[in-house]
Amino acid sequence: MIEAYFGVARAGSTVPRELRAGLTTFLTMSYVLFVNPQVLGSAITGVDNLFAKLLIVTALAAAIGSLLMALVARYPFAQAPGMGLNAYFAYTVVLGQHIAWQTALGAVFVSGALFVLLSVLGVRQAVVRAIPNPLKFAVTAGIGMFLAFIGLKNAGAIVANPATFVTLGPLASAPVLVALFGLVVTSALLVRRVRGAIVYGIVAATLLGAITHAPLYPGPHGTLVPFAGFANGVIALPVWPSGLIGALDVRAALSLGAAAIVFTFFFVDFFDATGTLVGLAARAGFVDANGDLPRARRTFASDGLAAMAGAVLGTSTTTAYIESAAGIEEGGRTGLTALTAGVLFLIAMLLWPLAGAIPAAATAPALIVVGALMLEGLRGIDWDDYAVSIPVFLTIVAMPLTFSIANGVSFGVISYAAIKLLSGRGKEVDPLLYAVAALLIARYIWLSG
Repeated sequence: MIEAYFGVARAGSTVPRELRAGLTTFLTMSYVLFVNPQVLGSAITGVDNLFAKLLIVTALAAAIGSLLMALVARYPFAQAPGMGLNAYFAYTVVLGQHIAWQTALGAVFVSGALFVLLSVLGVRQAVVRAIPNPLKFAVTAGIGMFLAFIGLKNAGAIVANPATFVTLGPLASAPVLVALFGLVVTSALLVRRVRGAIVYGIVAATLLGAITHAPLYPGPHGTLVPFAGFANGVIALPVWPSGLIGALDVRAALSLGAAAIVFTFFFVDFFDATGTLVGLAARAGFVDANGDLPRARRTFASDGLAAMAGAVLGTSTTTAYIESAAGIEEGGRTGLTALTAGVLFLIAMLLWPLAGAIPAAATAPALIVVGALMLEGLRGIDWDDYAVSIPVFLTIVAMPLTFSIANGVSFGVISYAAIKLLSGRGKEVDPLLYAVAALLIARYIWLSG
């Protein structure tokens, strides 16, 4: 039955290899269980036992997204709430623009519905062909820089300064030292090609903090306190995510004031998810001679459905994870790999008390390292071609400096189209990209308020 549905043998794989690949994928991306609650928890208010509930929601969204990709698209691509997209949700939309988090969830749901519609109609595939590869690489790299900046901020290595905006934090403080230790451990494991290096780095930093009784956890009046131990054990039944599930406000998201948020969620995730899926497919050898991905409509639709499901559960956009490449390297070639990862995310819900012991200082290295890994695509940029390198630079630098992924994406697309047009190379730009640039300009003019 497995062979008939997934075609394991036809793909040149075996069931044990697919299971091992699924475990590898889960290990390399399971840090999202710890990091996503930390990021979203800074913006979501009015929910008790928030970290545990966000962890359950994260695990459910990852499981549903991975199972959709496994059973509908039948590709070895696991999904989970996206890093970078959650940062945009929390820091830019909710905290920066003071949009209610329920409205932001509604915007995620609407953008997911748009994904599904455009995927079924084939529009998404057409836009993919219009986006030049350098801008795809730049968006990924810019999100990486943004993540690294947030990681350094969460560790206390970077702090606010009224004169210079940011400055170096107290390096001798416990959070910074623990984060630096985790960063070195994670990096060393990555150099040694150890599967799950990011997870092991988080665990190592957490253990160091617990053993040394370092003050890493939020206490009363803004202070930090040491770990208090496990009062009720490390294994427990999942917490029902009351206050999160079904809290999205779609009606508010569809209002004119939130239209820009919906569009930006759609646009940012479009670049992130589409680029990730195409990159993974190429790495696994699924892309045909024409550069097309077989079963593309199912694949992109699965991504949109995962985003909608995640919003209903109470988390930011669920999308394909580049860490799926680790499972592909282990030989995963079918949906059985993603199915295995999805089931493991369901099992992880039983360990939520253990995850609650993970401090922000221990997850900061994960953000920094993931940010570094996301710069890999810049090696393919032609830096001598200023019509390309300048928009790429603007895309990357605008994200951390404006604390907004949306601004980086917008600056890159607008500048790319404008520079090409004014330099007499306008025919090198797909007409559809000019339409996207015009929409972005309209967004700044009419919806910026």
